[in-house]
Amino acid sequence: MSITHLPGDPPVPVTLRRSNRAKRMSLRVSKLDGRVTLTLPNRAPEAEGIAFLREKADWIRTHLDTRPEAEVVAIGGSVPFEGQQLSIVATARRGPHLTGTILEVPGDPARVGRHVAAFLKQAARDRLAAASDRYAAALGRPYGRISLRDTRSRWGSCSSRGDLMYSWRLIMAPPEVLDYVAAHEVAHLAEMNHSQAFWDTVARLCPGYAAPRQWLRRNGAMLHHVRFDN
Repeated sequence: MSITHLPGDPPVPVTLRRSNRAKRMSLRVSKLDGRVTLTLPNRAPEAEGIAFLREKADWIRTHLDTRPEAEVVAIGGSVPFEGQQLSIVATARRGPHLTGTILEVPGDPARVGRHVAAFLKQAARDRLAAASDRYAAALGRPYGRISLRDTRSRWGSCSSRGDLMYSWRLIMAPPEVLDYVAAHEVAHLAEMNHSQAFWDTVARLCPGYAAPRQWLRRNGAMLHHVRFDN
């Protein structure tokens, strides 16, 4: 892969990617971070790719301009938690504390994002571990270990060794969405594929999984628009 730029104000960085499966050039603007990727067939001249990129300049900028702006957590703002909004307020406490829909965090503006993220990660670990334990017991299959990451391409995974990985941002979604993802990954302990047998297993573990799965498809990108880098 390499990086080029679409001329203009401002210039737009574009990742050039080669693929032996691609039969034609294609453009993608990520809903998560606005990253622009141009995929080229292996034998396509790069000059043709650049020309194609310039032809699509208006399309690219329209997609970038209509992306929702990132929401930076701050005192006086809010953050999604289990499908509802928590108001963020300053406190003299040493660490985050939740009371109803009020999240109290130490008032240092430079560390608010760090404190809120720490609260969410701990809550995510607790909820995901409990859900994984519950579904693994129902399935009769033990898992290895659980890890949390801030992943962009997937909400969870199950390794061949039975280790489970989840995005901690799932704690911001409604509880049934987090439960569905846990059921999905635990089901891979029995079926390391996405066959009908796999989906039958998911259905046994999490009846009515279609609705939370659809919620994640429609709204999952919003969870990545929340920033904790202040």
